[in-house]
Order: sequence, then C-alpha cells, then structure tokens
Amino acid sequence: MAQKLLIDADPGIIDARAVLVALTDSSVELLGVTAVSGTVTGLQATRNLHYLIGLADPLRHPRVGQSDVATCAADQTPPGMPAPCLLNGRLGLGEAEPNVPDLHNRRESAKLIVDIVREYPGEVRVLTLGPLTNLALAIDLDPELPLIMQDLVCLGGAFHAGGDVTAAAEFNIWADPLAAGQVFSANFGKTLVPLDVTLGTMLTFEDIERVSGLIPSTPIGETITSLMHFSARATRQHLPREGISLPAIGALAVAARAGRYSFRPRVVDVETSGAICVGMTVADHRPGRPRQTNADVVTELDNAAVVDYFCRGIRRVAT
Repeated sequence: MAQKLLIDADPGIIDARAVLVALTDSSVELLGVTAVSGTVTGLQATRNLHYLIGLADPLRHPRVGQSDVATCAADQTPPGMPAPCLLNGRLGLGEAEPNVPDLHNRRESAKLIVDIVREYPGEVRVLTLGPLTNLALAIDLDPELPLIMQDLVCLGGAFHAGGDVTAAAEFNIWADPLAAGQVFSANFGKTLVPLDVTLGTMLTFEDIERVSGLIPSTPIGETITSLMHFSARATRQHLPREGISLPAIGALAVAARAGRYSFRPRVVDVETSGAICVGMTVADHRPGRPRQTNADVVTELDNAAVVDYFCRGIRRVAT
C-alpha cells in the first residue's frame, strides 16, 4: 500500500526536484503540498508549487496549501552567504517564470495540514523540506494533531558538519527556530535528516550531463534539465563543490523508504536566542540521557540509492 504523504516546502530548486519526483512516485500517495516561506516568500512558494504541479500534470493532483507571507528568511541571511537568487533564480526556479494566477478559493497551509491529517488519522506522514512554521501553526490550530499524525520526516538541522547559513545553524531550523523548538518538543515520531548526511548525496557535473541526455524533450523534461543546469552553473560560480547536492531528495527517499539509512535516537533541542548560535540544533549524546529521546537522527544515507531514486524519478516525471 502506498504511503500517504504530505509535503511542506519552500521551492527553491532543491525542493522543486523532490516535489516533482514525489508527484509520480507510485510508492507514495501525495495527498497535499503546502507552501511555506523560507528560500522564497510564501506567496512565491505557492505559485511555484502550482506551476510544478501543472507541468507534471499527475494522474491525481494533490491539494495545495497557500501562504500569504510576503517576506522570506533567505533575504536575511548573514553577510558572506551567496544570495538565494544567485543559487535559485529570481523567482526560485532558475530561469523559469512561474507567474501562475493566484487562486480565489485559498486553503491556508496550516489549516490544510490539519484537514488532511484529520481525514486520514494515523496514516499521514508529513515531510517538511523548509522551515517548520506551518507545522507549528497546525499544532496550535489542533493540539491533538501529534496524536493522529503517523510521523514526521524533517529535512533540517546540523550536528557535526556545522551550519550552512551560520557556523552553527542549518537554514531550515535557523529560519524559524521557535517553530522548530515547538515541533521538536511535540510528542510524536520524528526523523531528522540533517546537513551532516545530505552533503554527501550529490550529482557530479558529469552525472548532470549524462542524466540530461536521458530526459525526453517534453516541456517538463526541458524544465527539469534547465533546473539542473542552472544549479550546476550557480554551484560552480558560488559554492566550493564538485556537483549539486540533493538534500530534499534524500529526505524524500527516507519518507518513501526508497533506500537504506541508519539513525540514532537522540534528545534534540534548538537554540532560540543568541547572536551566534540561534537556530543551532543540539543533540544530547551523553550515555545516561536524562530524559526520553524525541527524535531519530539519520546518521547515514545510501547515497547511491538516493541518486538512483532521483534519476529514475525525473525520467518518470518527464515521460
């Protein structure tokens, strides 16, 4: 039976790739996608999700949660970090212009999360690819939500690798540390996919050229190829890496159980104040833990399986 899944995202090229793969993955039933402000504004995240779904045109369209937030945390990144528009494009999807019309019958993201989980109690896995703002709001709306969610897979945090937005903090947690702290303290199953493991899941520049040659020249195929090539150019210019990382694909693979992974139960907290460490995720590794663990932290991914999952997924979407 397919895993019922809801994806909360702030696309961004990284999240866009995962949403496209999930739309046609037969191992998951994508019930909803909800927009959150992070890499792009909530308004643009909403438009980007509608644009991606329209391009993929899956057999069953997921419900879309809207965000009216007109700002984004990416605009507040510290000096020395590449501007998000350099890595993602002006509107988040490379050179694409996803200016779809706004819908009149809007469903706010947090409310849609509550509605879908309530519709399928105990069956819905939530995958968060952006800040945890919407899930924290959903718990505020319905305090019983943690009792009826199946579990959460969260792309976020950094423990041993250092941060990607500050020396201590990973972007998704740094963007809304109060929401992250609230979600981590809620009593339901959580699997964290941190920066430590996703940095190793990468398509080399040679892989990109090879995969691009296998993607059909359909409108969505050309969009996928364009996104990969945009990421490759931006990475060469602005980041010291030899390929493009696939963090959201790694988290989706964990949520879809598409590859082996290792994890360790940990007590995880978030630093919510301070000029240097705000947004830092801290895991208690002491052998005599003073309280019950609250998250399974992924410590290793099968990187080859994740890359294969991505390559098969984008070819399926583009066909």
